[in-house]
Parts: sequence; structure tokens; C-alpha cells
Amino acid sequence: MKKSLLCFLLVAVVLLAAVLLAPCALAQEEIAPPQGKGHVVVFVSGVGGPKHDRALSEAIAALGYDVYVCDGRDIAKMPGGNLRLAVQAAQQLPHALPGKVALVGVSLGGGMALAFGSEWPDVVSVDIVWYPATGMAARLPGFARRMSVPVLMFAGESDHFENCCLIETARAIETSAKANNAPFELVTYPGADHDFIKGGKNYNPADYEDALNRTAARLKAAFADQGPAPSAVGQNSNP
Repeated sequence: MKKSLLCFLLVAVVLLAAVLLAPCALAQEEIAPPQGKGHVVVFVSGVGGPKHDRALSEAIAALGYDVYVCDGRDIAKMPGGNLRLAVQAAQQLPHALPGKVALVGVSLGGGMALAFGSEWPDVVSVDIVWYPATGMAARLPGFARRMSVPVLMFAGESDHFENCCLIETARAIETSAKANNAPFELVTYPGADHDFIKGGKNYNPADYEDALNRTAARLKAAFADQGPAPSAVGQNSNP
């Protein structure tokens, strides 16, 4: 009897572990490029969800990219595994050109893109993060030494949102990246607060436009060696 009970408990523990560790179902949406097919951008939202960050994801798609929009709250349930799944799914989109993807993450989504996607040069061509939650990356031992995907980070110098995205942490990551010759660039905006994108609580038109132009330029450069460039429909001028 005791042996049977032990076996039952062991099976129950295994099944529970399988459920808890299994990748979560992802809420996602494809925003197709204006015409034909485009290189893939995996867009990971912040805690406000994809609807809150819609203007930015649509602006990127308008540049000619096939944008795979993921809810950062879903990715956060198993950050590394679910982000990998999102990348794999994005590469199978009906309007996707083959090859590596670009990551664009906002706040929570930016933090996960920074912490995990920056170490995946096999599938990620560039990692662009807008006021990311930096704590996750900062706590990973030896993070800067493993950074092998070019990273472009935008940060507001007056960002104090829940202390998740402090400029001091962004600059500490920059210092560590430079010391390790990691491909990292930090662009800061004096006076800018968290959520400065279009539609955000602290929308700053000038800073948003500058960051969007820099995003467009970096995406274009990252995909330059992967075939035809995307259509210039809706593209902003270079910064």
C-alpha cells in the first residue's frame, strides 16, 4: 500500500512539473508589411499589452517588415523558452522572408529581449529595446560577456517607473559591455520618462521620432545582407 502511494505521488510530481515547465500558449498577431513579404521583426510588448504599444509595432510594419507581435506578459511566464518559441513561430509567418529575425522589445518585453535574445546570434540579427526592464539582464552573472547580438537601447534619463528601468542601471550595463567589447549602444533622452512612445503615458514626440528613426536605420543595416530590402513605404528619414 505504501509503495503504491509512493508511486502515485511520484507520478503526480512529474505531471505537475511538466505542466509548470511547459512553454505557455502565446497570444500573438502578425502585422504584415504593406506589400508582399518582409524580413521578420518579433515585437514584444510591455505590461500594458500589445494594444498599448500598437502605434510602434504598426510603424515598424509600415517600414516594410513582417511584424510578429507578442504579449510580453505571456513571454514572461517562461522568458527564455517562450521567446525562443516566438522567434521560431515568427519565421514561419506567411509574409516572412527567410533568415534571422530582429527583436524589438518595450519595457517588460525589452527586458526579456535584452536578457535572452542578445545571446542568440544564430537566429537574431539585432536586438532593439525601448526603455527596457534592465534588472533581469543586470542580475545574470557574466551577461555582458555573452552578449553577441548587436543591441540598441533607448532609455529616458528621468525614468523612475517602479525602479525597473533606471538610467543608472542602463549605464552600468553600457560600462560592462564596453569592458567586454560587446556590441552594445545606449541612446539616452534627457528629461524623458518611461513610456515615451506614441500612445504612451509620457509620450514625447521628439524623442519618439528620433528613436523610431534610429530603429529604422538599425533594422535596415541588420537585414542588409539577407536579401532584398523592405519597401520604403512609410519610412522616416535617417536620423
